[in-house]
Amino acid sequence: MSVENNVNEDESEIRESETSNAEGSEGAREGECGELEGLLSEKEEELKQAQDRVLRLAAELDNTRKRLEREKSESICYANESILRELLPVIDNLERAIDHGEKDSGCGGLLEGIRMTLKSFLDVLAKFGANRFESVGEPFDPTRHEAVTQEQTSEYPDMTITREFQKGYMIRDRLLRPAMVGVARSSKG
Repeated sequence: MSVENNVNEDESEIRESETSNAEGSEGAREGECGELEGLLSEKEEELKQAQDRVLRLAAELDNTRKRLEREKSESICYANESILRELLPVIDNLERAIDHGEKDSGCGGLLEGIRMTLKSFLDVLAKFGANRFESVGEPFDPTRHEAVTQEQTSEYPDMTITREFQKGYMIRDRLLRPAMVGVARSSKG
């Protein structure tokens, strides 16, 4: 029986050893699982941050694209602004020639030719989005008018434009040239 007891004892020791190995192995697995879960949550956070960066970059790219399209559109829209501005003194001179010709009765044919030339210039300006605006009788607006004189008058309300020395022009919604004007000041006071 002593051999049988030894075998039983050996089997018990083996079982105890396996049980303790299994328990140790299970503890090691739990430790590994905890490490892996920590690593997984860390990687998930990195993924969220990367996705956030990608979304921000996509939004920034879209905003840049829209801004560039808007700038391109404005550049095309206002590309002729400088040449149109250079034509305005020519138009002013034609208007002065018409005013002078109307005072001299012997210039009928010439005067008509100048009027036709002026009309052609104004048509070209309009074709490219530039138009003159009227000022006389309008309230003074420093964003559209340049006051060169003040006139004491009771004919117009205070800060109303009484005379236009040089016409103002707009190119679409942008000021091409301010009107040079005389502004009424109340004679009261």
